Amino acid sequence: MNYRELDFEKDSLFLVTGGAGFIGSNLCEAILKLGYRVRCIDNLSTGNKKHVEMFSTNENYEFIEGDIRDFDTCMIACKDADFVLHQAAWGSVPRSIKMPLLYEEINIKGTLNMLEAAHQNKVKKFVYASSSSVYGDEPALPKIENRLGKILSPYALTKKVNEEYAALYTKLYGLDTYGLRYFNVFGRRQNPNGDYAAVIPKFISSLLNDKAPIINGDGLQSRDFTYIENVIEANLKACKASSENAGEAFNIAFGGQEYLIDVLNKIQRILGKNIKPIYMLERQGDIKHSNADISKAKKALKYDPNWSFDEGINACIKWYKEELYTVNH
Repeated sequence: MNYRELDFEKDSLFLVTGGAGFIGSNLCEAILKLGYRVRCIDNLSTGNKKHVEMFSTNENYEFIEGDIRDFDTCMIACKDADFVLHQAAWGSVPRSIKMPLLYEEINIKGTLNMLEAAHQNKVKKFVYASSSSVYGDEPALPKIENRLGKILSPYALTKKVNEEYAALYTKLYGLDTYGLRYFNVFGRRQNPNGDYAAVIPKFISSLLNDKAPIINGDGLQSRDFTYIENVIEANLKACKASSENAGEAFNIAFGGQEYLIDVLNKIQRILGKNIKPIYMLERQGDIKHSNADISKAKKALKYDPNWSFDEGINACIKWYKEELYTVNH
């Protein structure tokens, strides 16, 4: 079943934290298209104001400019919300190694504030973004939820702590929580700029601008790249999941394995480019290979991702080409 066929009560209100970000804004858009109400909270520290303005004329959309580190703000945001889709966080493994205190404040304290506010406001489902980084140095593939290694970065640690707190809130307070361990999400509206941008938008942007793409490491590292539509599906299906599966974390991916150099070559072919990459040092805290077993999410959440990497990368490149044209004209 596609997420567009999901049915919620008529006046359902979805709170999307980090709703001005890449994943958050796509969630807001999908829910509004389904005809439900959306409240977005974002402090615009990494989110984009354009991702708020694009919905400003929709009467079902409400924006709160606020910070999840402030508990009173979280309480206001959760008032009358049926579902919380908690995406607000600071991402990037390398940046977290440089700024561990900030990551503790935003990703751990902010999430705990949201859990408590959701509990006090009697929210039905609390769905939150975890990360494949929680697998740490566990080498076995595919990644299975109950088999973790040693954590390799402050970012990964914050996500693991989020999972522990969420499990506690289910056990102690009866709040239905569902952790989604995202594997390398990509798609429209992902920021290609800055030192900590994700690799796919950086590749596409570099090639569209006829610049040499940068590869950290040897290019032989692999990832389970996951198109944004699959992530939207996982979030909305988690809102329909049975309480029996609350307190758990689930791999959200396509279940594939793409090598970075192959991804770059594929993008070059689609764009008709042939630009030699620049190889840089491996990034600290990064894992070498990543590939997800998604059978748990399929069973418990009825997650059935139908956007393959190839379909996703074609749609993604089309969007960036149009976006670049719009920006330049």
